Amino acid sequence: MDQYVATFHTHLAALRSCRAVQKAGDTGARMAPVPRRLSSSCGTCLFYQGEEPMVPLMDPDLEAVYRAEGAAYLLVYQSAE
Repeated sequence: MDQYVATFHTHLAALRSCRAVQKAGDTGARMAPVPRRLSSSCGTCLFYQGEEPMVPLMDPDLEAVYRAEGAAYLLVYQSAE
């Protein structure tokens, strides 16, 4: 299972997405401050685990999704905006 970090344009989008991921079964999903090297958009991100990035579960204000690769982050999805 991979570790993902999702960034958002708004705090509310992060909260809605966290609830959706938790409801889908990842009870360890949690909101946290965004690592500075990823974004400074709203300042809140979602850390979660999964077999895939779960983009369809995310709020439309999703900015990007990264897969954690050790101490690095690999971009796996970026919104068109």
